[in-house]
Amino acid sequence: MNPAKVIKATDVMSNNFVMLDGMSTVREAINAMRDKNTDVVIVNKRTEHDAYGIVVLADIAKHVLAKDRAPERVNIYEVMTKPIISVPPQMDIRYCARLFDKYTLAYAPVVEDEQVLGLVGYREIVLHELAAD
Repeated sequence: MNPAKVIKATDVMSNNFVMLDGMSTVREAINAMRDKNTDVVIVNKRTEHDAYGIVVLADIAKHVLAKDRAPERVNIYEVMTKPIISVPPQMDIRYCARLFDKYTLAYAPVVEDEQVLGLVGYREIVLHELAAD
């Protein structure tokens, strides 16, 4: 029996995200997301004992647009999810997909030694697998 080839998170991760401080406004986040053509903002830690946060377009739609709040008056810390669920660089992407399903995630930062190395999402996982077939 041949073992399945292991494809790791680092094999498919992208750098298509923006890192911002939690005090940045939603307007600043939207502009940065547009410039980078991404749906994801990783919110930096404030201190070494803090956790990373994440903001996706759906968060902005639900917490700012739907509530008719002014994006220049809302800080991203107000709409972020924190702490994030991250994956280690060596994680098999099949387990990433299971993690996404179990916790209803769309993205997970790849973190090693408390540093964000990249981002894994369904796009990276699925397109890598389809391209391999």
